Amino acid sequence: MIGGITGPLSTTLNTIPTMREDAVPVQAIKEADNKPTVVQNSGETTNKHAGRKSSPAECETCKHRKYKDGSNEMVSFKSAAHISPSSAGAQVRAHEQEHVDNAYKKASMNNGKVVSAVVSLHTDICPECGKSYVSGGTTATKIKYYGDNNGYHKAQDVANATVFNGNNINTTV
Repeated sequence: MIGGITGPLSTTLNTIPTMREDAVPVQAIKEADNKPTVVQNSGETTNKHAGRKSSPAECETCKHRKYKDGSNEMVSFKSAAHISPSSAGAQVRAHEQEHVDNAYKKASMNNGKVVSAVVSLHTDICPECGKSYVSGGTTATKIKYYGDNNGYHKAQDVANATVFNGNNINTTV
């Protein structure tokens, strides 16, 4: 039996020498397969998930993953940069906070107020090692500007005047 056995008894059963006419003992194959593991991502587990190419500690994809901002604002990560998998969540959160700070600056410079700022972090699963990681983030902000005399606001004022005129009566004459 060259293929080996999986499960709780696999360590014990896979080391029992079994012979076929044209085969070498399973124990000899196991010893040949025990190559030293190269740790790419320190602090990660060396356990390989079922159906995955490597363990999180040996994962080349995680080691070389880069992040890049796709917005038109001046913030960090305008050019692709690597973030370690262990600190990706904090770094992406900090980056998205830069977008929120920019919204507050823009609002204060243009007589506006930030009505809402929503930050979402996105996660994904690494196809090579199966580890969950922070893959990016999105920031959505809404700013209300005061004293804005564009066509929309003028039309809204006219519509409000036709609805609300005559609703209040002054009886103290």
